[in-house]
Amino acid sequence: MFERDILASLKQWKNDTHRKPLVLRGARQVGKTTLINEFGKEFDNYLYLNLEKKEAQDIFELSLPLKDLLPFIFAHCGKIKQAGNILIFIDEIQNSAKAVSLLRYFYEELPEIHVIAAGSLLENLVDIHVSFPVGRVEYLALRPCSFREFLRATGEEAMLPVLERPEVSLAFHDRLLGLFNLYTLIGGMPEVVQIYAERRDILALNKIYETLLQGYRDDVEKYTQGRQMPDVVRFLLKEGWNMAGQTVTLGRFAGSNYNAREIGEAFRLLEKAMLTELVYPTTSTEVPAIPEQKRMPKLIWLDTGLVNYSAQVQKEVLGAKDILDAWRGNIAEHIVAQELLTLTDKVSQKRNFWVRGKSESPAEVDFIWVQDSMIYPIEVKSGHNAHLRSLHSFLERSPQTIAIRVWSQPYSIDTIQTVKGKICKLINLPFYLVGQIPHILKNI
Repeated sequence: MFERDILASLKQWKNDTHRKPLVLRGARQVGKTTLINEFGKEFDNYLYLNLEKKEAQDIFELSLPLKDLLPFIFAHCGKIKQAGNILIFIDEIQNSAKAVSLLRYFYEELPEIHVIAAGSLLENLVDIHVSFPVGRVEYLALRPCSFREFLRATGEEAMLPVLERPEVSLAFHDRLLGLFNLYTLIGGMPEVVQIYAERRDILALNKIYETLLQGYRDDVEKYTQGRQMPDVVRFLLKEGWNMAGQTVTLGRFAGSNYNAREIGEAFRLLEKAMLTELVYPTTSTEVPAIPEQKRMPKLIWLDTGLVNYSAQVQKEVLGAKDILDAWRGNIAEHIVAQELLTLTDKVSQKRNFWVRGKSESPAEVDFIWVQDSMIYPIEVKSGHNAHLRSLHSFLERSPQTIAIRVWSQPYSIDTIQTVKGKICKLINLPFYLVGQIPHILKNI
């Protein structure tokens, strides 16, 4: 296994004297089980329970005090208790309502034991109708691999210090851009990245993409209820990939006969499964960035590699000299959205883009980033600075004097002047430095 960035957060949780049981959230096959199995090596006692197995479920059904369940957990795992710390990993916890409810008692009665729970359909829990103990658990989100993790997995970790020094990245620009374009093509699903790292064969990945997608389709019956909703979700999982990175209308989505309510409900189910996000616009230029839920959202899926495969644009992305030219720029925007989400492991993190108010002429900035109580506009675009009209429009309405343009050219910082004469800084950021946005902004 290659190292995931979230391990730093897990170690911080481990050492926190006020920690609570941790719920690790993420879509199917983003590597939750592999991650915690690796993390478990740091403990003297690591106990893995998969609640898809009846024996593991039955342990939590025993009418015993929580502390008296521990010997049975050790017995199930075939482990003899050693002196030292204990990590219990309860995988597929959605299969046992009793196990979910017991999480609060780990926090109250056995705070010295480290407990992590996860599950591929954890976010829906439609079968067991139970919610997690409010205030007695904490959450982390695991997502597809970032570009940083991709470099680590493919033996290019020597480039990581270069990413931390944007001013010297010029010397490695062509190499880093080529690596990022490869990352954009294959995406960040851990199994895909691992197989590519071992075989260096892009065609061999298609079988893995298909297996992942079939797994999501097979889950439909598990996270949907009613007679029609499974059909709507299946439709989104078939046709929705073709709309990735685009602003969408929910009613009659992708030429269907489904109304906005049906499509909206289906998308909410997929968002709970962390497969998609409907990214809504904001008209705010100052915090808080309030999303305009009644306006049309952009559709972003969990992984750009899956989008390329499902929308059958792999060849176009592979042949593009500049990913900004691939699929009308949709892939470039989609991979930037994916990288932005890797900058935090907060479950609540949402992405937004900016638009002018309804009473004004149309203007749109691709994304915004909020840091230190300031909103930074991000435009994914090539070309001369004078063509960044929407970015200028944002700056003229904002106290902000810094904007970001993501492109395929080297890193630089320009001084620009808006139409109304406001002087600002424009950070020209090559795609491979999107993951360094917090660091770059902090140092400017």
